[in-house]
Amino acid sequence: MTTPSPYPYQAAPVAAPPRNGLGTAGFVLGLVGLLFSPIPFIGVIAWPLVIVGLVLAGVGYSRAKSGIADNKGLALTGVILSAVGLVICILWTVVFSAAVVDAANSLPTAPPSAPGAPLGNDTGAPAQAPVPEPAKEQAAEHTVVYRVTGTGGAKAGSITYTTDGMTTSNQEANVKLPWEKTIKLPGGQSLQMVSILAQGSGKGAIKVTIEVDGKLIKEASAEEYGIAHANENIGSLGN
Repeated sequence: MTTPSPYPYQAAPVAAPPRNGLGTAGFVLGLVGLLFSPIPFIGVIAWPLVIVGLVLAGVGYSRAKSGIADNKGLALTGVILSAVGLVICILWTVVFSAAVVDAANSLPTAPPSAPGAPLGNDTGAPAQAPVPEPAKEQAAEHTVVYRVTGTGGAKAGSITYTTDGMTTSNQEANVKLPWEKTIKLPGGQSLQMVSILAQGSGKGAIKVTIEVDGKLIKEASAEEYGIAHANENIGSLGN
């Protein structure tokens, strides 16, 4: 005869799945910041959103990679959204600053005249209007080469670069390195932005460079999940 056990049977506790609150928060902040970033003036509130979102999503993605959190895809999306929003914020700041400087420089100024100077020449004839100088020939188009290289088997999780000298950009994801893209931009512009942003995939180091007409003008590097960002105004206001 079997004696009943005095202790009731209890099922083994089920371990709660790991969570990724930081990655989720980074995704939300990056998404909201990206939506606000292209809006003039209102987009200034996107700065803290995309910066904090980039940090939180990056930490969340790193935790997911190490196995102490889940939802790695959402955290990675938050990193990408925050990075793109940050690029747009930087470009808007540069464009607005250059527009203010350009407007200030375009204000007409009257040339100083000596006191008592006659309005005509020595013969009493009215002074002739100055002959305008011929317009300067517009500069030829620029050849811009973006490059991303890596060491230690590095890949680029994403690459974002401007294509029209302003705010229009393209993005490529999960890119094998080395990577290169060549674009043409018209010359003779006061504002002509070139910009590239690449994020590492967690292995090795990456490096971005910008060449204009065969001359290296900007470069930046980052390791593991870091972001390498380079930008420059190649127009007349940037010289």
